Amino acid sequence: MDEVAQYNQARWKALANANALFTRARLDLDPESSRRIVDPEAKLGDLTGKDVLCLAGGGGRQSAAYGVLGARVTVVDLSAEQLDRDREVADHYDLEIRTIWADMRDISFLDDDSFDLVDHAYSLNFVPECLGVFKQVARVLRPGGYYKVMSANPFTAGIEPSDWNGSGYVLREPYVDGASITYADQDWVYDVAFRGQIPAPMEYKHSLSKIVNGLSETGFSIVHLSDNADMHPDLSAEPGSWDHLVAHAPPWFVFLTRLQN
Repeated sequence: MDEVAQYNQARWKALANANALFTRARLDLDPESSRRIVDPEAKLGDLTGKDVLCLAGGGGRQSAAYGVLGARVTVVDLSAEQLDRDREVADHYDLEIRTIWADMRDISFLDDDSFDLVDHAYSLNFVPECLGVFKQVARVLRPGGYYKVMSANPFTAGIEPSDWNGSGYVLREPYVDGASITYADQDWVYDVAFRGQIPAPMEYKHSLSKIVNGLSETGFSIVHLSDNADMHPDLSAEPGSWDHLVAHAPPWFVFLTRLQN
């Protein structure tokens, strides 16, 4: 395990112990709410019987939603604590969810052409290189399968609400592919009592060209792009607040791609 994996593992262990927002299993889902979580723009069709891989997506959130919608779910994650949440939702909903402890950069243990959909929640920026991940995903997807991947917006990565200067949000980070960036967790991520106990986010910038060209080079075509997923932009919000920030600087993209036949 390299330093990148060690850091990610330690951070997510601490986040899970703090019951951070993204570590809370979803235990109140029905088909309608599940669809809003994993397919808010109705692009994926009927998921009944589909083989779905939640890549670096432990936590009992996406896995629960796909399971409720009838998919056969496998979760690969580096955090044992996050995988515990997936087992929790499997018991809660009486689902069969396969959980595997592993790094997203090496899923060689999974068979070729074994999934209809790979859902890659926000984690691509936790590793310094994305092309190798795309190649791994292309191998395990069936031809025509979907790859949904969430990535930081490279143009705004690293901007924080505190960067408001009275007239706009200041760009502080260079636009350099692979550059490491860190920032403070937002107050809504976990209880302030845990401040100072959790390692700060350590992410790596992936330029838009590297993402788009990397997907194309590995056989994916972009079906849909969303730049407002899971956000609540509000121009009337207090400047320097999260809702005001995301109205000016969308923090992430969601690419829905399809593996060419």
